[in-house]
Amino acid sequence: MTDSYDGPSPTPPPERASLLDGVRFAFGTLTVLPTRITRWDRPAARTGMACAPLAGLVVGLLAAVPGVLLLVCGGGPLLAAAVTVAVPAALTRALHLDGLADTVDGLGSAKPADAALRIMKQSDIGPFGVVALVFVLLAQVAALANVYADSWIRGALAAVLAAVTARLAMTLASRDGVPPARPEGLGAAVAGVVPRGAAAAVAAIVLVLSAAVALPLGLPAAAQHAVAVLAALLAAEALLRRCVRRFDGVTGDVFGALAEVSATTALVVLALG
Repeated sequence: MTDSYDGPSPTPPPERASLLDGVRFAFGTLTVLPTRITRWDRPAARTGMACAPLAGLVVGLLAAVPGVLLLVCGGGPLLAAAVTVAVPAALTRALHLDGLADTVDGLGSAKPADAALRIMKQSDIGPFGVVALVFVLLAQVAALANVYADSWIRGALAAVLAAVTARLAMTLASRDGVPPARPEGLGAAVAGVVPRGAAAAVAAIVLVLSAAVALPLGLPAAAQHAVAVLAALLAAEALLRRCVRRFDGVTGDVFGALAEVSATTALVVLALG
């Protein structure tokens, strides 16, 4: 065996990833839907994380369908809400919920960053994580049940909005300037890949569309949907900054926590009034 190589040098991946590469990256990393990731590099991650709300749209629609069917068939708002909340967990193998539990365990450990990251990487869940999961799931089901009780249309819109906003929070957390806490893992793959301008543009598009879709229900409903998105993003931003200070960056667990916190906040706002 020799160290020499006489063949052509490998062609480096292009600096830009196609939209299809990005969509495959988004669906392949953020859902369990059968999608073949064609590229795993920074350009693909950049496009993929910008497309993250699109993955949320599909997840939200898939979650709303069984909930609406149960409600129409007389299952009641609570059952419809519970099934609607369960579908996104199934479509992500509960990784976002696991990320929430691990992140809360790390934040509550009161240990230095390295030790907290080791706690987050362990397979078990501590008491902080268990409590966080219980309250988040209860809040999601209770809020969504309240919306379903008003109408199936509002319930379906709430399910979709929560899923889209959850992935939008990931887009914003992937913006330039947010460092990874570890040199490996999903956090390192997507941290800082999305330009700030692009992240802001995606957020503005989601905000406008969320209000526009609810406009047929009336101007107050459209305003409430816009407020729900803004409140969710503010909650996610507060958690993101706390995690960056605490862990010196973001991890895949932090991204999962951001998704669950933003989804919960959006549902709670939509349940008010």
